[in-house]
Amino acid sequence: MKISVIGAGNMASAFVKQLHSAGHQVSVASRDAAKANALATKYTGVQSVPMQDIAKDAEAIVLATSYGDAVAALKSARVLPGQTVIDITNPMTADYMDLAIGHSTSAAEEIAKAMPHVHVVKAFNTLFASVLSEGADFGHNQKVSVFVASDDPASKQTVLLLAGSMGFATIDAGSLKNARYLEPLAGLNIYLGYAAGWGTSVAPTWLRKD
Repeated sequence: MKISVIGAGNMASAFVKQLHSAGHQVSVASRDAAKANALATKYTGVQSVPMQDIAKDAEAIVLATSYGDAVAALKSARVLPGQTVIDITNPMTADYMDLAIGHSTSAAEEIAKAMPHVHVVKAFNTLFASVLSEGADFGHNQKVSVFVASDDPASKQTVLLLAGSMGFATIDAGSLKNARYLEPLAGLNIYLGYAAGWGTSVAPTWLRKD
């Protein structure tokens, strides 16, 4: 697939690494063009492009910014009607110990309201950058799980296939409204990783008894 990544931080870097490894055609853009260039040059074939060109011909766009920067980044990227946007953001407070919004809405839903012409898919938000960077194999025959929620069936399927191509176990998490559950789940993961001292090599999953 042709995948565009908006951002050049830890999550963006992990995405570029895994997407490149899976054989996808990857482009990256950031408001800090120098960081985007530095990230792209690590991988043969990965392109750094201007922000206003990052959405062109993309089959999916990974929104690897903070929640506060998300809408502005999408507008700068000139995302086209009907394009698939993978929202990995979490609306955390400054100390990362609480959600800034929740219960009656979610970051994903607010982004979708602000950008009604695109198809927002909530996914990958429950993963630390270190887990994403290390890949899907968690040892002991376990795969890291990616929860995927969206109101658009075709875009959801695209993201399920994309996550699967990188080796991750995928869980269809229903409609975009269920981001109201996935974002607090990420908050719990952040609490366990930092406040409870588990470290960042942790990730949530669901077990189902046969």
